[in-house]
Amino acid sequence: MTELDETGAAAGAPRGGPRPRRIRGGRGVPLPLLVPALLGLAFLIVPLVALLVRAPWRSLPELLTSAEVWQALQLSLVCATAATAVSLVIGVPLAWLLARVEFRGRGLVRALVTLPLVLPPVVGGVALLMALGRNGIVGKSLDDWFGITLPFTTAGVVIAEAFVAMPFLVISVEGTLRAADPRFEEAAATLGASRFTAFRRVTLPLIAPGVAAGAVLAWARALGEFGATITFAGNFPGRTQTMPLAVYLALQSDPEAAIALSLVLLTVSVAVLAGLRDRWMTAG
Repeated sequence: MTELDETGAAAGAPRGGPRPRRIRGGRGVPLPLLVPALLGLAFLIVPLVALLVRAPWRSLPELLTSAEVWQALQLSLVCATAATAVSLVIGVPLAWLLARVEFRGRGLVRALVTLPLVLPPVVGGVALLMALGRNGIVGKSLDDWFGITLPFTTAGVVIAEAFVAMPFLVISVEGTLRAADPRFEEAAATLGASRFTAFRRVTLPLIAPGVAAGAVLAWARALGEFGATITFAGNFPGRTQTMPLAVYLALQSDPEAAIALSLVLLTVSVAVLAGLRDRWMTAG
């Protein structure tokens, strides 16, 4: 192998083919591509910079420790964590079913599972009301037989957040399962392990990073949920008013408090991206 071949192989280029050329700086970048690219970058960054510039930094500690803000913050953290736990309990088995079991209509099931990703959150809230409301197809039975009412309660917040957040977990775990080698499970089965034991003792440890990444994404999505929550659970301080709802309400009467809460949500989002950087941003 020549020195050129060794260099190309180290860079991952096909042996014998041309090495990919990477454009450095602005040299050689076509102006019709550079200008809209910079506009797109500014479009995404300037609003975030404006939020930081207009933040009431001096009064920020006082705003974040006020009773109303702390109430919304605490409720958001508790509900987002509970929604993530619900998503893990039912979402991981669902992801395993989609990744490992062949059945008729699997593509349709996968489409329905991912539908909340593209469904307007308000529509999701209305759908939850039609299903779990007092006159819903399931909620009526819950109310009549067990006296359980879910809409406009803290439990309703958890359900609304889990509804919109669980698809992120399912997609992440299913992708990890498809990348995992199923021969490990088959080897465990040949040693006498049941399918559930193989999943619990072999598969689950293998896909743990994917489960963790999906759980973080689901938690962040649940923390920022607005539309389905306000439609299905309402906006009652101390009971259903999460941080996004508090931001919306504070914007009408106390813009500084709205900015303070927005900064908290922004910090969480940045922390999530930083935590997942090694998994996705540097992939390949």
